[in-house]
Amino acid sequence: MIDPHSPRLPHSSHADPSPRIDRSTFLRGSAGVLLGSGFLLGASSSTAAADPSARQNLEVTKVGDLTGPGLTTRFRMEATDLGIPVRTPDGRMLFVFGDSFEEAVVGGGWWRSPTALYSTTSELGAGVEWSGAVGGESAEQLWDYDHDNPVFTTVLPSDVITIGDTMYLHAMVNKGLGNVVWTEVWRSDDSGATWVHTGAHFDADLHDGLFQLLTWAEGDDGFVYVYSTAFTRSRPIILHRVPSSAIADPGAYEPWGYRDGVWEWGLPPTPVLEGSFGELCLRPLEGKWVLTWFNAGDYRIDGIIADTPTANLHTAHRRTLIHGGAWGEEDDSHVAQLYGGYIIPGSTLDDLHLTVSQWNTDHDWPYRVMHHRIRGFGS
Repeated sequence: MIDPHSPRLPHSSHADPSPRIDRSTFLRGSAGVLLGSGFLLGASSSTAAADPSARQNLEVTKVGDLTGPGLTTRFRMEATDLGIPVRTPDGRMLFVFGDSFEEAVVGGGWWRSPTALYSTTSELGAGVEWSGAVGGESAEQLWDYDHDNPVFTTVLPSDVITIGDTMYLHAMVNKGLGNVVWTEVWRSDDSGATWVHTGAHFDADLHDGLFQLLTWAEGDDGFVYVYSTAFTRSRPIILHRVPSSAIADPGAYEPWGYRDGVWEWGLPPTPVLEGSFGELCLRPLEGKWVLTWFNAGDYRIDGIIADTPTANLHTAHRRTLIHGGAWGEEDDSHVAQLYGGYIIPGSTLDDLHLTVSQWNTDHDWPYRVMHHRIRGFGS
């Protein structure tokens, strides 16, 4: 039995092909516990009246697919999702992906997660182009372990951050459907080329399970701010802060809570926004803080612009950025079985670029990451 607290996990080799995924047992978290096709296809009409984008005009463009045949074939990962972007210490962009497969279908050989690709793209409007992969010619798993081992099924990235010359990746260790076993933090001192375990370990039931899936961003006050939720797409978000120098110390995370009419640091965490939250992305942009997320309850990707991470998110500037849609009825702003929604470095409030994932769970393809551009969000 593997010690679940040890960073030294079973090694895997791409020379030994990974088993195909059994969809009845595979953790569908990266495409959503709630992402059944019936739920999705019925969601948009029932929630249209509550759609905050109905009162404003956003210009939404699909710039293009980022992964798939001909795009990531040379990295041996035609099928993948998430694509969490971050600026590396050496100035490139690194996009971190979830469950990845060689062929263009979920379960299509050489199962890895997480994986990552580099880009030196400077003009986002022309589309992101890949300059290389972590691992060399092929996109290797960022650290070695065997999928479907006795302790867990797969490891999924939650968010990645650069602090000075160091990168930190928060990852969720999952066993079975919607079951996070624990989460952990990994570190890279070479712009993502290699990763080592920091020793940071968070129990899955921490704060009633609301510290499983997270997003984080560094302020100019010496703190990293962290929004988090459960990995169930059915729970609200809570807020923590941690000194930038102590991000790998679980005891240094300080919750934001409400008691006796006052919000304070150090109190038990109180949800800062209700809803059914999926993937999250918090980033400082142009003196503001932008939070984007997959709104599973309303089947869309939403965004908020706040003055600070502790601002009242209920009254902050909020818009729907990309709508869910039905297969065969998609356009630039309507995407079938969408999730994710991560902010690409180089974005501005009025020219926001997102990575958006899509998984057709009936056919296991498309299972890909796309690039969408939203103009007018900050107006």
